[in-house]
Amino acid sequence: MMGNRSVSGLFAIALFCLVVAAQPSRADNTLVTDISSHLISVTSDFTGTDLLLFGTVTSSEGSLPADKGDIIVVVRGPKKNVTVRKKERVAGIWVNTRAIEIAKVPGFYAVASNRPVTDISSTGTLERLKIGQHRLSLSAKTTPLDVQDFRQAIVRQQEEVQLYTSNQSAVYFLGTSLFRTSIHFPANVPVGNYVAEVYLFQDGELVSAQTSPLFIKKFGIGRRIFDFAQSYPTLHGIAAIIFALIAGWIASALFRKD
Repeated sequence: MMGNRSVSGLFAIALFCLVVAAQPSRADNTLVTDISSHLISVTSDFTGTDLLLFGTVTSSEGSLPADKGDIIVVVRGPKKNVTVRKKERVAGIWVNTRAIEIAKVPGFYAVASNRPVTDISSTGTLERLKIGQHRLSLSAKTTPLDVQDFRQAIVRQQEEVQLYTSNQSAVYFLGTSLFRTSIHFPANVPVGNYVAEVYLFQDGELVSAQTSPLFIKKFGIGRRIFDFAQSYPTLHGIAAIIFALIAGWIASALFRKD
């Protein structure tokens, strides 16, 4: 009797192993991405440009994925310290009453995705990856109770000048695995080193990510003036004042009424 039970148990275990082995395992998807240009040249007539980011989603086995997942693209610009001042009404006059310095503020930040990011992954994952301008780590040297108001002010100001953007329907899939999107850089985009990040999510989980460097540099006479202003700010200020005086004197001489 015991022998029959042992044989039956071994048969059940063997049958279970065969069923599990017959189940198709889900292959992890991977990303292959690139951008149309890794260098944006800023000249005196620069009015802004659009950058194309594209890629493909493939399975780890090299075949087309059954579920292509979701794509989030983030482009971050050079970081700098920003001083935010708060105005209050004193004796009927609006004056700056407080100032807080926020460190490591991205000069440019853009997010593009194939659908709303909150539908793609959890809030905790988005916070960890700093996806979304309201999830950036904007740390202040001093932390008053209303520091969040100063952070929101930075984001609001950057959005007004189109340096912070979010387009949650800008990633388009072409066929079963190819995708593309474009990021707009306005004329006032800061020069410096950028990074383009592409995230692939599947069922809310991050399964693959790639980063690509991007450089925005000034060229021509604009670059020489910019380099001179950065290296010799005092001389640049004096030269600007002298040039303004000469230009004003020439204008007054040309349009002088006798």
